[in-house]
Amino acid sequence: MRTARPRVLYVTDLAYPARGRRYCDEDIFLTSRLREHLDLALCHPRDAAALMDGFDAVVVRNSGPVLGYQDAYDAFRERATATGKPVYNPLTGRGDMAGKGYLLDLTTAGRPVIPTVGRPADLHLLPAAERYVVKPALGADSMGLRVVPAGEVSAIAGGDVLVQPYIDFSYEVSFYFVDHDFQYALHAPHPERRWQLVPYEPTPDDLDFARGFIEWNTLAHGIQRVDACRAPDGALLLVELEDLNPYLSLDALDDQAREAFLSALTASLRRFLRTR
Repeated sequence: MRTARPRVLYVTDLAYPARGRRYCDEDIFLTSRLREHLDLALCHPRDAAALMDGFDAVVVRNSGPVLGYQDAYDAFRERATATGKPVYNPLTGRGDMAGKGYLLDLTTAGRPVIPTVGRPADLHLLPAAERYVVKPALGADSMGLRVVPAGEVSAIAGGDVLVQPYIDFSYEVSFYFVDHDFQYALHAPHPERRWQLVPYEPTPDDLDFARGFIEWNTLAHGIQRVDACRAPDGALLLVELEDLNPYLSLDALDDQAREAFLSALTASLRRFLRTR
């Protein structure tokens, strides 16, 4: 008789129309390989709360921006918390999982992040700029993001939006971690083509930068992506810390790097499930 294997509910929106990415391809690949180690079933994020009781754990992957199903996500979190259902990534993340308010905290703490304020009275704390980025505090995947002239920003600041100076950066770079272990980095050489990514060899300083935010987040398990931009002075600044459902851009990796990531993810899930 086969030894019982963990039963995992894998949450994904295979039909989400991501710009420049195919969520479905990534999750089809991951689940095809994870089935070698786990009993898996896939579901849409709107169905997770109703289905989770039949599984040992829930894995949240490419489930799309929460704003598209906020009511269902809130119900999922409430039920998982009430029942103690293990969720990977754990629901204690301090990054995008909790909204983008952490950008305010990191700015106040003087961390290397794009300066961010949330109140009209604090606009004077930002560096002077000709344009500003205004984004929803609960946004994701650039939903609701606007670039506005300096003369208009005070009229729309406050409420549920955050304001940042528009930075003419050289490129964006993303660092991918499983648990607290660095896996790979990718960068977009052309700022206007965010998801045309190529492998990036980080310097020791780059890795120190990224690890600083992973340590700040204190998640013992899970996949995290640290997104940064290279500012005009050469420094890296945090754009976002994605700790809910970071897209992994596995198609930008060669076979060896992709297999190494899969091995790290499998080992992480095993450790996570053993602690439950």
